[in-house]
Amino acid sequence: MRTPTTTATILAASLLLAATARAQAPESFRVISPIFGQLVAFTMPVRFVGVFENTKGGHYIREAVLKGETPERWTQMITVTGEKGMTLTPSATPEKLAGSIAGGFRSACPDSFAAQPLGPMTFGRFEGFAAIIGCGRIDSGPTRHSETALLIALKGTTDYYTIQWAERGPETDEPPVRDQRWHTRLSDLNPIALCPIVAGEAAPYPSCVNKN
Repeated sequence: MRTPTTTATILAASLLLAATARAQAPESFRVISPIFGQLVAFTMPVRFVGVFENTKGGHYIREAVLKGETPERWTQMITVTGEKGMTLTPSATPEKLAGSIAGGFRSACPDSFAAQPLGPMTFGRFEGFAAIIGCGRIDSGPTRHSETALLIALKGTTDYYTIQWAERGPETDEPPVRDQRWHTRLSDLNPIALCPIVAGEAAPYPSCVNKN
């Protein structure tokens, strides 16, 4: 005898399908982009979407914000930059590049600036440096707010690159540069890799997919 289907049975089945779909849905995706002399690869959460990209002279920038936000109004932003030919500058190092960006933060909020160096790092065979920098009060954008960022600077074969994950919040006397979430976000961005550009290879750049 066929068992009648009840509303409760249908609801239970629907919830199971929804839970299965959520379990199978990826939480992040691999971003691999040719930027000047190399492919820059890292992992980006799926909740981010690209909103701006520009190359001007030897400077490249790309920005991604949470879905539904804009380049002008955002709560979180992941930015990738490239500086063409910077390895030709003998005095350049990943730490100095990170320090220069931190200096820009400091000038915007001299009374509420804070920084937490994470120190030198290596990404494959490439040198890097990471730090967490923040402003407790900053006036850029539509309202006064705090802005804190995980900053990763990398020295490539010929160029320098940065990956930055920034977050805005209410203004504060002490930006949360020591918060554990920044270490979690560093882990979320990994594996970070720089790969050679292979002639004739197109996206999704399989030669770089599994590099770390």
